[in-house]
Amino acid sequence: MKNFLQGMHTVMRRELTAYFATPVAWVFIVIFTMLAAAFTFYLGGFYQRGLADLDPFFRFHPWLYLFLVPALAMRLWAEERKSGTIELLLTLPITMSQAIVGKFLAAWLFLGLALALTVPIWFTVNYLGDPDNGVILAAYIGSWLMAGAFLSIGSCMSAVTRNQVVAFILAVVVCFGFLLSGLPLVLDSFRAIGLPQGFVDGIANISLTVHFDAISRGVLDLRDLIYFALVIGFWLTSNLIILQLRKAD
Repeated sequence: MKNFLQGMHTVMRRELTAYFATPVAWVFIVIFTMLAAAFTFYLGGFYQRGLADLDPFFRFHPWLYLFLVPALAMRLWAEERKSGTIELLLTLPITMSQAIVGKFLAAWLFLGLALALTVPIWFTVNYLGDPDNGVILAAYIGSWLMAGAFLSIGSCMSAVTRNQVVAFILAVVVCFGFLLSGLPLVLDSFRAIGLPQGFVDGIANISLTVHFDAISRGVLDLRDLIYFALVIGFWLTSNLIILQLRKAD
């Protein structure tokens, strides 16, 4: 375990350094914070609602992540495979699983930093009213977990192809499916064709938004935390299998 953590930490540190060595990190952070603010204050009607909460802020996070996280994840493995640096990476005294987890954690921590830079809006709502800060904290945790789920999907799709654009499109499509599965429109369609209610409930339970919405209401249910852990674990395991199969490509 100690050796695994050391190798993972080495890869994670390498990746985090690479993010800030190029303009990619700063461009992503600026775009994320600007879009989050625009959606909150304009589309979400933050001031017009007259309520001291951050529902307009968190409501749009799934749709922000739908495009921004795949854009961040598309380079994780597609670029390594295209440039041939994946062979150089694996000449280090690390395993494939250490590389996958290290690269994932680096990107996830970076997403956490981008999310943390939106904390001034939390200060703003406290200045304007008396919000339930426990609910807001839970929503931040849920948002970060959801970003991790999107990132794990994007990382897996990046391992499928050498083309970053293709990886981006595949990740958006898969993530969009996870978002749509919890919408009433989709669930009502399944009910209309006569599918059993248990099947419909199963479709709803795989939705990222259903579990994120539950956490953003301030309820840190163990089932929701296990769901996000399973989603991340499943896609990272799939990532490992794909890279092992394509190692000779």
